[in-house]
Amino acid sequence: MDTIDLEKLAESQKANAQVMMTLVRTAFHGMEQLSALNLAASRELFNNSANGAQQLLDIKDPAQLKSLAGSMAQPNVDKLLEYSRGLYDLSANMQREITSVMEQQYSSMAQKAADLVGKGGVPTPIAGDVFGAAMKQMMNASSAAFENISQMSKQMTEIVDTNVKALSTATTKAASALTPKA
Repeated sequence: MDTIDLEKLAESQKANAQVMMTLVRTAFHGMEQLSALNLAASRELFNNSANGAQQLLDIKDPAQLKSLAGSMAQPNVDKLLEYSRGLYDLSANMQREITSVMEQQYSSMAQKAADLVGKGGVPTPIAGDVFGAAMKQMMNASSAAFENISQMSKQMTEIVDTNVKALSTATTKAASALTPKA
């Protein structure tokens, strides 16, 4: 029975810790960006609400109310679209960063496993060739599954991107229909 190579174990643990730290940093960075986006949106909402309230207080004629409502709708819709785009961009960037880290980690792990199996480094006292072939087949299946998942993730990102653009266009058209023409 072979002994555990403590140096390789420590190296593996260090690599795993670095990956986890990268993922945690990415998550914290994303949360900082989300907080900044929400704070900016809240500030804008407050300013628009205060401005709208002041404009409502200044109305002298009921006919002005209709034009004011329409003129207030378009900027709010624009801000909502801007917030939605910012939120989408933030989530898409986080997804890309996390996927990149995971792809690098998977690639490194697959390479190490391939080297181990290819060199015959796996101690197998009985039926070593059968075990090696099974390991290679398992690695190939695992690689194919990872590629499929990665491809599906990229396709989902493209679908969401298309939907966000279509929603933005439709919302802009609807808002411009609500805005009174001068």
